Amino acid sequence: MRVMNFALKLGVAAILSGSVCAGVNAATMVYVSNADSKDIYVMRLNKDGSVTPVEQVQTGGTVMPLAFSPDHTRLYASLRSQPYSVTTFAVDQQSGKLKALSTVPLADNMANLATDKTGRFLFAASYTGHKISVNPISATGLVQQPATVINTGKNAHAVGSDPKNKFVFASNLGSDVILQFKFDAATGTLTPNTPPSVATKAGAGPRHFVFHPNLRYVFSTNELDGTVNTYAYDAAHGTLTLQGTVSAVPAGFKGDAPAAADIHLTPNGRFLYASERTSSTLAAYRVNAKTGVLTLIGNVPTETQPRGFNIDPQGRYLLAVGQKSNGLTSYAINQKTGALTPLQHYELGKNPNWVEIVHFP
Repeated sequence: MRVMNFALKLGVAAILSGSVCAGVNAATMVYVSNADSKDIYVMRLNKDGSVTPVEQVQTGGTVMPLAFSPDHTRLYASLRSQPYSVTTFAVDQQSGKLKALSTVPLADNMANLATDKTGRFLFAASYTGHKISVNPISATGLVQQPATVINTGKNAHAVGSDPKNKFVFASNLGSDVILQFKFDAATGTLTPNTPPSVATKAGAGPRHFVFHPNLRYVFSTNELDGTVNTYAYDAAHGTLTLQGTVSAVPAGFKGDAPAAADIHLTPNGRFLYASERTSSTLAAYRVNAKTGVLTLIGNVPTETQPRGFNIDPQGRYLLAVGQKSNGLTSYAINQKTGALTPLQHYELGKNPNWVEIVHFP
């Protein structure tokens, strides 16, 4: 596996002049937030799984969660240092570069962001504030005030709508539930569904979740016991039913308490991956689309403390970052088996924690 110093390759002059990749089709672009260096790295994902640096964007705050508008013309970044806020960036559709348009307050320190499927509303979840919020987004893609704030159980961690934009779900790590809401896409109103929540095993700590493309299943990481849950999903009524649980921790691992984090599916729904920060591994699973059953492919060593990772829209590559290694590793995804092959390591900013990958036509 090759090692690349991102900062040296990018070059100070290129950062200042903005000359890198100017006028070149963006194709597939990668965005990584670096919390402690307070910046976002923009990279181009190449056809061989390598990445080429494009620019380094200063944010002025502890930048963590990122979320794209559905049309990929806007990027929203949560700043988790005071004053808690969200910055809206315009995304150049040719170069992939970012331009800050506005920064507005958020209701609290937000650990997660997501837009609804129309791009008219921004959802946010506050781990420390035990709440979720809904901010309107203007016709020009700018996050607006005021926000609707809903108090939740302990440690709201992730929030997002289902693919049909009729329901919204919010994980509450400290209360061991995933909240279920009906969503009015015309007004942004959230109403508790029936039932209003689905429980995990006590002490599991639900964190991030993802919908299978067939809309029959939802998969969720449980941070505190290092597992992944499978839920049967009733798309007509917007409710989850716990179906099964598998471990995300390597067999025989003797380290500290587990800390499962991010979770993503390949676009075709065949393979599922989850990051586990204590063992610094990625758990890979084969998905049975008919039953929702997960079969472990293996646990792959990765960057130290992998809070965030993502998969490109073609399902060919996985990119994982390490909060303590300050680096990124790219992996090739075997299209038949789902196995991961490391390709190259890159040095990034301090405390990289969130990865977004988008394709520009």
